[in-house]
Amino acid sequence: MSITKIKPHLLTDEGLEKLTNEIEHLRTVERAEVADRLHNAYEDGQDADFVDNAELEAARNAHAFLEGRIIEIEDILKNYQLISKNGNEPHDFVRVGDVVTVSEEGEDEDETYYLVGAAEADPINGRISNESPLGVALLGAKVNEVVTINAPSGLIEFRVIAIK
Repeated sequence: MSITKIKPHLLTDEGLEKLTNEIEHLRTVERAEVADRLHNAYEDGQDADFVDNAELEAARNAHAFLEGRIIEIEDILKNYQLISKNGNEPHDFVRVGDVVTVSEEGEDEDETYYLVGAAEADPINGRISNESPLGVALLGAKVNEVVTINAPSGLIEFRVIAIK
């Protein structure tokens, strides 16, 4: 019988602080607001047909979403590993926690990404997961190396321009 070890969620110091603050806010402020909303919707629905109380249904959905997010963050905070800052320690290959500048082959503009764990991924703001197709391809790559990802539109090649 083998025991499967659950891999930890990779977090930066900033990500840990953000999740800690978020869960505190959800547990205190948001829970109170949703409880009030549920109470008011229930009270308002006393005179109406319970089946047609759209606000009560919306409040229940908000409550379920809130509790789901709390459970998700609790799961992350129970099993995380901090991403080392790598300091000024020189290295010549991409690691989680690095800021990587790439250029899509055939394009003129460079793109810069911060390679983080999945819990902190925010591609719109340049934070990509080490588990994303581009993140996986970049791990271990060196400057001037070309990595290939299989995107819905076909194969895309990226050249590593810089690693910080």
